[in-house]
Amino acid sequence: MTSEVVSSASSEVDRAYSDHSLAELYDLLNPWGPSDEFYLGLTMSAASVLDVGCGTGALLRRARESGHHGRLCGLDPAAAMLDVGRARADIEWVQGDLASCSLPGRFDLVVMTGHAFQVLLTDDDIEAALAAMRSCLVPEGRVVFEIRNPLTRPWESWTPAHAVEAVTASGSTVRVEHQVAEPVEGDVVRFSETFTSSDWGTPKVSRTSLRFCGVERLAALLAAAGLDVVHQFGDWNSRPLTDDSPEIITIAAPAPITS
Repeated sequence: MTSEVVSSASSEVDRAYSDHSLAELYDLLNPWGPSDEFYLGLTMSAASVLDVGCGTGALLRRARESGHHGRLCGLDPAAAMLDVGRARADIEWVQGDLASCSLPGRFDLVVMTGHAFQVLLTDDDIEAALAAMRSCLVPEGRVVFEIRNPLTRPWESWTPAHAVEAVTASGSTVRVEHQVAEPVEGDVVRFSETFTSSDWGTPKVSRTSLRFCGVERLAALLAAAGLDVVHQFGDWNSRPLTDDSPEIITIAAPAPITS
């Protein structure tokens, strides 16, 4: 489960990303998978890429390792996460969010991975972020992001019974449990993540809120930000979006300017 604070005047960076000991565990707890392969393919096909809410920069680091020779830029508000990414000096790392940063130049591709888009909790936050991403694009550029499909109610499985465990390089076991705050009302889900490790005296708790925006509302917000949907997929194999799809993966482009 992943999320980042991207652009909201009222938000603070979750402890899962601001605590250095937790940031160092991020890639271990979120190993490379089908979603990463999907975004890597897009990244390798683009001359310049901006990763919004890049976290540890795993996507950009893998792209550089795979032979990408163009501009790669990671933007994230969490210094602890960026400290992991900065192990590679041949990638631009920028601390901040879309609302506060002015990045030089424009990009062929702007991505938000790891369900980072869902930390945008209000229509104003979403529209502002989409408009900012659009302003970062070259005329033929693309914005790509994903959200979990609210119709499948994925938060119902976010319980201690579905905890995730991983073994660190030192041999200690880290356990992560999720607990949703009940009742869930509207399209915002609030939950906690409790991290425990034999290396720590007490558990560490991070609290997060995510918005599960529906397809119709998302389409309206994209249009308001001057973006047209080019493709929408329901999973990482690029299958069509249906009510049962686990994801809503959106590829958008700047809308034509009309006189």
